[in-house]
Amino acid sequence: MFQPYKKFILTFALILASMVTFSPAINASSPPNKQPNIVFLLIDDWGWQDVGFMGSSYYDTPNMDALAKQSIRFDHGYSAAPNCAPTRAALMSGQYAPRTGIYTVGDPARGKTEQRKLIPSDNTTVLSNSVVTMAESIKAAGYNTAFMGKWHLGSGVNGGPLVQGFDVNIGGNETGAPKGGYFAPYKNADMAQGPDGEYLTDRLTQEAISYIEQQSNDKPFFLYLSHYAVHTPIQAPEDTRVKYEKRQGDKFHHNAKYGAMVDHVDQGVGKILATLKSKGFDNNTLIVLTADNGGHGPVTQAPDLRGFKGSPYEGGNRVPLLIRMPGHMGAGRITNVAVNSIDFYPTLVEMAYAKMPEGQISDGESLVPILNGGNALARDALFYHFPAYLQPKSNNKGVWRARPFGAIRMGDYKLIEFFEYGQLELYNLVEDSKESKNLALEKPQITAKLLKRMQAWRTETNAPIPTKINPEYNKKFTPTSFVTWPDVKALIK
Repeated sequence: MFQPYKKFILTFALILASMVTFSPAINASSPPNKQPNIVFLLIDDWGWQDVGFMGSSYYDTPNMDALAKQSIRFDHGYSAAPNCAPTRAALMSGQYAPRTGIYTVGDPARGKTEQRKLIPSDNTTVLSNSVVTMAESIKAAGYNTAFMGKWHLGSGVNGGPLVQGFDVNIGGNETGAPKGGYFAPYKNADMAQGPDGEYLTDRLTQEAISYIEQQSNDKPFFLYLSHYAVHTPIQAPEDTRVKYEKRQGDKFHHNAKYGAMVDHVDQGVGKILATLKSKGFDNNTLIVLTADNGGHGPVTQAPDLRGFKGSPYEGGNRVPLLIRMPGHMGAGRITNVAVNSIDFYPTLVEMAYAKMPEGQISDGESLVPILNGGNALARDALFYHFPAYLQPKSNNKGVWRARPFGAIRMGDYKLIEFFEYGQLELYNLVEDSKESKNLALEKPQITAKLLKRMQAWRTETNAPIPTKINPEYNKKFTPTSFVTWPDVKALIK
């Protein structure tokens, strides 16, 4: 008697199976025992195209390339700043720099004083203990937490990892580069000494592997492995360096030591992925792979972008970004939605079934809608604020890496405002990723729209703008383009 209903029952069963297969990665009704493990891999000074999956043929990165095939790739992923510390502060706090006070690394008045027109804004180097960090929120949801590598936001009880939500700290303190270099003996009081000649990148990888091997299915874990690599000093094991000296490079990618540093990071990624699989964690682990800013200009540069680390242009803070979902959901998908370091906090908290801290402002937006297949976020813009100076490097022909600036990414467009002379630069990043044509005067309505939006954001966040003239400034160092720029007030009437 049920024969007429067989087709209906079969169809309904197939629909249910389809719903299970394409169900969201996370939803409010999911049980807590489905909390994924989280492995967050941060590479220091890793340029946007310093990896095979972003088009490089010089760097040998088979493990990261394999991870890319299992992940969702964000081609418009941004660090929160063009250099180290402010991005790390944004990652841990989910906040823009005006809220943490961390705008740059160390002294904001870098470079020769006679070349700085303005007195820069004050800068903080320690993330306040009063900030409820991403690690603290995830830990409160029942996770084991571990930090390894470069912290750069304070030490010990003054902003160190152990007072900011991590149960374990290996190597994390206020330093932004490995003291004494990448080979043991290390000068790091927060990490046990290794045998002479041990390579730091490999050591941190092994620490991560050992930590994962100690975990069980009884409790989820959050591992934040923040490599010192590929930051200066540019050092690598001899055998790997020789491998890259035999490779054919180009004007963008050619440094054998740097290539070897990337290679060792990639080897580490492969070993960590293998460990997750051998422990049975592969299908219940969320993996994030990204960088804290663009590549170090003297050794690498993204062929398709302008600028490098420290720069207000895309090469300064557009970075590789992969997110591998539990069960490899969405594997191989590429999205052009613009996302930022501030977004990791709300994203990982939601994935961990944790809670955002009450009363603490969150500037980021959860990427879960994108991870679940969406193509847009609710916000209208991303912002950058850098009221400081970064000195030129010896081979950059005297060009400043960064003068005080603010920037906004809104839709396809990016507007940069240089505070010294009011210089405005507008670029269409979809049509001109190399930022070769300034459209600020050609498209005054768009320029005015983005400028007004950025000014409103500065008011909202109480962002400091340096205006006081440096009495030691020598006008002969004024860039010609700044001198000839017209009065911008006409653009915003």
